[in-house]
Amino acid sequence: MLPADGQDRDGAKALLPRLPDLPRLAVIWADGAYPAIVDWIQVTFGWVLTTVLRPVGVKGYVHLPHRWIVERTFGWLGRYRRLSKDYECNPASSEAWIYIAMTHRMARRLTPARDPDNRLKRRSKRRRKCRKPR
Repeated sequence: MLPADGQDRDGAKALLPRLPDLPRLAVIWADGAYPAIVDWIQVTFGWVLTTVLRPVGVKGYVHLPHRWIVERTFGWLGRYRRLSKDYECNPASSEAWIYIAMTHRMARRLTPARDPDNRLKRRSKRRRKCRKPR
């Protein structure tokens, strides 16, 4: 576990050696804070760290390719109640909830869409319980 006042690049040096062997991983995209560890990642793991930078001299919003992938994933995780805020005291518990949430997302993508014409592809709808009038 790392302190909250540390830089992301220092956290990367602690995190990357803990990853399992990832034979298909070849390129890592990062923002401009990581050029200090580009050589370390290449020598240690054989991966290429590519920084995605803003064009020089451009003002305002600029769409940067590949940067939205991480933000989108954080948005997906934020939709799960236990991950919307930092409820967990134990980092292992927090990691377990991330695995659960991503497994749920992947399973939902494999489930066929609702199709009213095909009863085999239909997912059951949630039914609201009716309140009795007082």
